[in-house]
Amino acid sequence: MSVNSDQFRDVMGRFATGVTVVTTANQGRLDGFTASSFSSVSLEPPLVLVCIGKDATCHDAFSDGGCFAINILTADQAELSVRFSSDVGDRFDGVEHERWVTGAPILEGALAAIDCTLHAKHEGGDHTILVGRVERLGPIREETEPLIYYRGSYRAIS
Repeated sequence: MSVNSDQFRDVMGRFATGVTVVTTANQGRLDGFTASSFSSVSLEPPLVLVCIGKDATCHDAFSDGGCFAINILTADQAELSVRFSSDVGDRFDGVEHERWVTGAPILEGALAAIDCTLHAKHEGGDHTILVGRVERLGPIREETEPLIYYRGSYRAIS
């Protein structure tokens, strides 16, 4: 029995995930994309992974760059998720951010952020798996809820 992409997408959509915006600064250019395919990998050394589609317009900026940051979004940042998942001009236009160790943008108001140097990259079908070594963590906003994605839409924790 073969699995088609529609079936696979439907089943995987039943797994609720947090939403992140992954950012980089490559040769002075800022780039970013929305991702729910994010996970911790190792405590020693501290490693995380994120997957980026090979057809993403910013794929090469991340694959060839040396750093990225994971910005974990809050429930009130759905607009940022939409912005970084669409083909708008400058995704950073009007988006407040700062830079930490690697220079990758850390988005203002994120629930938490993880600043990483690129540790490894792996082929993963139509995606590239980026493994980052954590260089800095913070801030953790305990008073707010995370942005959750389930079955094709944003959800509230209830």
